[in-house]
Amino acid sequence: MTWSLAHLASALIILYSSSFTSISAVDLFQDSTTPRRPMILPLYLSNSNTSDHLSDHYRRQLQNSAPPHSANARMRLYDDLLSNGYYTTRLWIGTPPQKFALIVDTGSTVTYVPCSGCEHCGKHQDPRFQPDLSSTYQPKKCSVSCNCDSDGAQCTYERRYAEMSSSSGLLGDDIISFGSESQLVPQRAVFGCENMETGDLYTQRADGIMGLGRGPLSVMDQLVDKGVISDSFSLCYGGMRVGGGAMILGGFSSPPDMIFTHSDPYRSPYYNIGLKEIHVAGKPLKLKPGVFDGRHGTVLDSGTTYAYLPKAAFLAFKTAVMREIRLLKQIHGPDPNFNDICFSGAPREVSKLLEVFPQVDMVFNNGKKFALSPENYLFRHTKVHGAYCLGIFQNGDDGTTLLGGILVRNTLVTYDRENDKIGFWKTNCSELWKSLHYLDPSAPPPLPSHSQNTNVGIPPTAASGGLPPTLSPDGLPHAGFPGEFQIGLITFDMKLNINNSNMKPNFTELTEFIAHALGVKVSQVHLLSINYKENVSLIKWAIFPDESADYISNATAMSIIQSLREHRMRLPEKFGSYQLVELNVKPPVKPTWWQQNYWAVAVGVLVTLILGFLISGAWLIWRSRHRESGLYEPVGAIVPEQELQPLQTSPGLDNL
Repeated sequence: MTWSLAHLASALIILYSSSFTSISAVDLFQDSTTPRRPMILPLYLSNSNTSDHLSDHYRRQLQNSAPPHSANARMRLYDDLLSNGYYTTRLWIGTPPQKFALIVDTGSTVTYVPCSGCEHCGKHQDPRFQPDLSSTYQPKKCSVSCNCDSDGAQCTYERRYAEMSSSSGLLGDDIISFGSESQLVPQRAVFGCENMETGDLYTQRADGIMGLGRGPLSVMDQLVDKGVISDSFSLCYGGMRVGGGAMILGGFSSPPDMIFTHSDPYRSPYYNIGLKEIHVAGKPLKLKPGVFDGRHGTVLDSGTTYAYLPKAAFLAFKTAVMREIRLLKQIHGPDPNFNDICFSGAPREVSKLLEVFPQVDMVFNNGKKFALSPENYLFRHTKVHGAYCLGIFQNGDDGTTLLGGILVRNTLVTYDRENDKIGFWKTNCSELWKSLHYLDPSAPPPLPSHSQNTNVGIPPTAASGGLPPTLSPDGLPHAGFPGEFQIGLITFDMKLNINNSNMKPNFTELTEFIAHALGVKVSQVHLLSINYKENVSLIKWAIFPDESADYISNATAMSIIQSLREHRMRLPEKFGSYQLVELNVKPPVKPTWWQQNYWAVAVGVLVTLILGFLISGAWLIWRSRHRESGLYEPVGAIVPEQELQPLQTSPGLDNL
């Protein structure tokens, strides 16, 4: 296989990061001083050269092929950045469609999934793609524009990563579908059909990669070249301990206060931004000009977990943050193998972190400033409550600045490739559609009456081809729950098969695990009942709204339900295996007049009782004093004379 020297030179960027594959606990809490596992961003293994890439970009700008009101694909994001190391979305391939959970990655230019004939592929979330079951699948025939297999019949692809993981296989062409929430109809696209996985790509739970980078095999480039979407896409990652999010392929009306910065496609194939300065608590870091412009500049990569700065910038940032949080105690990180910079004594509520941690601002070359909240540079300590660790690290001796997903949590990031700019807008990503007023105007079918429970049920066994794209991919209403439907309670029955019949599970620990897996607080998860039978336990759980809310938000409820229905909650081995038996959602119970006003009634009764006691006491005192004044007359007082009455004697005494 001949590798393009031009692409080899442009793509060999050694960046210290957690790769966009599955990440172990050790990878999640890396050392700020110990070198981290490097990642070499994907190599372009096509025969096209750099000038071809630039001419393709220039051609798309000139032709502007997408109509002014082209459709877009609105897709949900799943999983959690720090727990899983990545975010995934759902993509359907083939006719009938077969579903896959793909890692959303702006640093990759090819989309690939494991295929049924794979010689060495791991066990992933969904079954492998079966080309023989798709009536629309076509192999990509060998040509001068691709690398070919040994028979010279079909195009191939290969991606290698520095941590010794790799993916390789054949290129195929088929129908891809984006789910029922998308305005975009299914389209033909070229993708990779894996026949070999190694390293983290083999062990990760996600099925494959959805490449959003710049390149002819990128999903974005293919859809733009077809003229079905405009040359723009957006990502919005959920906040700390929330997970999930949203993705939009295609353009939309940007919020008026979105902050844009220039992105130079000619500098590298990766999405870069013009970062000039970083301010901590309003004060700029004292650095040499151009420190964030070294090598490949400042690269924005959705597949990287944390942020990595050049050495001088990292040391200045660490010092500035520690100067602002002297009241907090510095502690060891969650993993003794790494010297994470962590602090205890902070509030547990994310909304209160800004009371103790400083605001950080990114200042772009155009002078515009974008504010980062503490959740954009911190991650929770997994062993100490109220403790947080810096999620920004040193990028070794590499001059490139790499900004991973942590830096854009609860931030809508728009990659406006047509105008060579990237925009940032702070928002609640779990409520993105409401924030943008972007919900589909066509209302979904109403749910049952609020007085009834809604049985969400367990997904039936789908046919080998999966569900058609005209149906909701997960069997739920097309746009989630209607806006007027509020969810007050989610209950589910879990059948737990315990490996050791002599050992009962630790339900406190299990409750904490379920809360973390579903992205809710531990106080929201309640164990309602347990029935034991040998080594099988039937457990009923309930998810209540947060203490500060009357109901569970639709976005959170949808995330919980989909996690349960798609069996994405994986229990530790010591708890054994589980099976979901039944899943129900209930509307909030409308409080009675007494429940709404019992405090007022109680206060009224209490005040009445107190007043009654006071009045009764005053009357008794007055009466007592009045009686005393009637029994004793003052000395010398004139009293009316009274006639003396004869003494009554007994008859016997008169005869004496």
